[in-house]
Amino acid sequence: MTVKYAFIESEEGNYPVMSMCRWAKVSRSGYYHWKTRPRSDTAARRDILAAQVTFAFEYSDGTYGYRRIHAQLARWGTRVAPETVRSLMRQLDLVACQPRPFRPVTTIAGDAGGLPDLVGGDFTADRPGVKLIGDITYIRTGEGWLY
Repeated sequence: MTVKYAFIESEEGNYPVMSMCRWAKVSRSGYYHWKTRPRSDTAARRDILAAQVTFAFEYSDGTYGYRRIHAQLARWGTRVAPETVRSLMRQLDLVACQPRPFRPVTTIAGDAGGLPDLVGGDFTADRPGVKLIGDITYIRTGEGWLY
């Protein structure tokens, strides 16, 4: 009903209220009651929470998701359910931007054609230590990166 009433209110100058109420299949007295009633405590609290969530999101440079925002609000002394924070963030279009994890680059950036091929594809040597060839491989383990 609130959506219908809000639409009628937005178009109030363009069309007669009585006609719009008939088209939307709502009572005219219900519309006027909706328009004149005071704002509910829940709506007022959600507005305050929305401002706090927006501040906490901007405070984190847009990297906090709803769980961290909920924890931040708890540190600030605001009691709120995590799902309420989640729905407010969705309503406010606040999407956390998580930085990508570090991944080592194993190739040289740019054009590799400028490097000379000193071996010429011949990897045989007549004595040790003449042609040294190697490859650095990165392997992720539980202890960290091994090379």
